[in-house]
Amino acid sequence: MHTIAVVALPDVIAFDLATPIEVFGRARLPDGRPAYRVVVCGSAPTVDAGPLRISTDAGLDELDRADTIIVPGRNQPHLPTPPEVLAALRRAATEGIRIASICVGAFTLAEAGLLDGLRATTHWRAAEALARQYPAVRVDADVLYLDNGAVLTSAGATAGVDLCLHLVRRDHGAAVAADASRIAVAPLHRGGGQSQFIVRNPPTYATDSLADVLVWIEENAHRDLSLADLATAAHTSVRTLNRRFHAETGQSPMEWVTGVRIRHAQELLETTEHGVERIARHVGFTSPSSFRVHFRRLLGVTPNDYRATFTGTDQAKTNSSGTTTTTAAAHAPYTGR
Repeated sequence: MHTIAVVALPDVIAFDLATPIEVFGRARLPDGRPAYRVVVCGSAPTVDAGPLRISTDAGLDELDRADTIIVPGRNQPHLPTPPEVLAALRRAATEGIRIASICVGAFTLAEAGLLDGLRATTHWRAAEALARQYPAVRVDADVLYLDNGAVLTSAGATAGVDLCLHLVRRDHGAAVAADASRIAVAPLHRGGGQSQFIVRNPPTYATDSLADVLVWIEENAHRDLSLADLATAAHTSVRTLNRRFHAETGQSPMEWVTGVRIRHAQELLETTEHGVERIARHVGFTSPSSFRVHFRRLLGVTPNDYRATFTGTDQAKTNSSGTTTTTAAAHAPYTGR
């Protein structure tokens, strides 16, 4: 039987730890037999997990006998990983054991050197820090998970479910994975990636030389702006403005404006019933088609799909008694292990 070893590190995120235990632990083969054996391994008999303390099933020696190792994230991923854990992961990688991280567990894999030269993802809020701390890793914050064959990484929180279901499909096929997705009450595949969850160009972005012009853009992004308008507002030349934006934000001035407009549009899609055309004009796009192109390029989904995801307008239904139900009710109920 395929053994999944979940590594319980000190300060582990309880949700990340529970995700593979539940998804793999409840997966069943067509004849009803368990699809996996799941074991929780740790460098200590018990580990802290936020407000919880979790007992582990086995020590790190169990990793040598695993077929797949899952590394959950930690609440403080920048802290050093116990050396014996890094050594065990490196040894497992050398032996060809499949290793996957959930959320900021990617920091642990990067610390072990297992992501050097590879595309990897993590929670979007931690992506910049991962790229800065481990420049040899090609960080992609726009996806839910990345499969490099023997090494996989997932984005934050529920993206770990997506990764686990993907591995079930890799190991046992679509039918077993579909059954596992029903038990998890989760889609077997989600479109749009992680991009739609990223807050674009937040108004709290910290920079000294651009602080005033960023506030000005926040208040004037709905206008028909040119690069010259931005330079005037910043009291500088177009050339200097371009240089400062690229150095301090990694974007051009007009790319920043587009990101602000998209964020404003996200807020309107979530909080109003305005049509896409009206929202496009309101936030500053010259045409609905231009808005749709930029929205999909940055977020990976259409404006209507985004609205459905974040408001449930296409999924929520109210029955005659006034109770709201969702399409999740169509999934098979939990019937135990």
